[in-house]
Amino acid sequence: MAVERVRILTKNYGTPESWTLAAYLKSGGYQSLRRALEMEPAKILEEVKAANLRGRGGAGFPMGMKWSFLKPNPGKPNYIAVNADEGEPGTFKDRTLMELDPHRCVEGFLIAALALNVHTVFCYIRGELVLSIRRMQQAVREAREAGYLGSRVLGKDFPLDVVIHAGAGAYICGEETALLNSLEGARGEPRLKPPFPAVVGAFGAPTIVNNLESLAAVPTILELGGENFSKLGRLHHLKDGGVRLYGVSGHVNKPGVYEGPVGLTLRELIEDLGGGVRGGRKVKCVVPGGSSTPVLREEDLVHAPDPKSVLHAWHGKSHFDVPMGVDTFRALGTMLGTCCAIVMDDQTSMVRAAENLMMFYAHESCGQCTPCREGCAWMARLCRKFARGEATERDLDTLTDVANNIMGNTICALGDGAAMPMLGILKLFRNEFEEAVRTKKPAPELR
Repeated sequence: MAVERVRILTKNYGTPESWTLAAYLKSGGYQSLRRALEMEPAKILEEVKAANLRGRGGAGFPMGMKWSFLKPNPGKPNYIAVNADEGEPGTFKDRTLMELDPHRCVEGFLIAALALNVHTVFCYIRGELVLSIRRMQQAVREAREAGYLGSRVLGKDFPLDVVIHAGAGAYICGEETALLNSLEGARGEPRLKPPFPAVVGAFGAPTIVNNLESLAAVPTILELGGENFSKLGRLHHLKDGGVRLYGVSGHVNKPGVYEGPVGLTLRELIEDLGGGVRGGRKVKCVVPGGSSTPVLREEDLVHAPDPKSVLHAWHGKSHFDVPMGVDTFRALGTMLGTCCAIVMDDQTSMVRAAENLMMFYAHESCGQCTPCREGCAWMARLCRKFARGEATERDLDTLTDVANNIMGNTICALGDGAAMPMLGILKLFRNEFEEAVRTKKPAPELR
């Protein structure tokens, strides 16, 4: 059965000059903003809650619930900080929205601002995404000239501005509090929580931090109604609704970004959308949602005899046939993350893959927490020894110990995001590390 093709978030992709205001208005753009201007803020929040939209940035927290946590401070303004840093390896979905339909993003920002009584929205974009930055700046400029933002919003006495802020390319700034520090001009290091950003965020003021794709869905939520949006997904019953962007890369014939209902399976993503594994080879494993999510193998079957288990309906099926959802993948022992899968074929050396991944995390650790700063560097050095055929059996035990000692011992999730995939690879592919110890041969290079 072919995957149902959805064109909601991506409906303007491929149309001439889709990034311009004229093209967006032609497709019905900014009508949801007009709708929002006639609604009470509480009603907008109610629709967003009914949409069951789980954050598209990786954590998967319900967006409507997050909005309700905002604690206004009488002496300070409220802010929205849009996380468009998108530095997770294997993730490249948000930039397509910014490059091909930036006005959808801006409209989502404006509706969120009306709901939360926010007069300044900061959009933090990864510095390397030059085209994304330029397109978003152009969209904000056009929206301001057309009266959608500025001293009034379509004639309503509600001053509102959007500030596009380019980061400097630090992976750690994808963490919400490190992003806020960077936005303020400070070093991009995570903050201790509590207080959470909804209480003390940007410039000490209450701030809601949302992923860009999450906010880009807001115009559709108001257009369709929250419950109708939620029902577009296959996991509406698990309060994980709507449509989303899926990325697929690695050893597939058609890597790219595709839109689909929440709840597609990895098999559908790889075979139907990704065109199957290149060269007709078999899948060895898949990183399901960006590099910090533990790998999955098709051979590992789901065992969920407990009727209360979220996986009970897929008892006995392959991991590749379980719907991709926040709760379903968490139950599998991994995470949905950014929903951008990296596919590796059966010729891939998992020793080399681990080396490549740990080198990245060692480089990107901000250095604030000792377990992450020292542990990531240690894991990278040990993986390099395995890749070169220089490791011992003791190194394998040490690698496991170091990863375990990082888990849960850092301010932010970067340390866990390095340790979890390392432990996942060791759990499923320990034999390749043992072979490296036994043969003393360098591991095959990645292709």
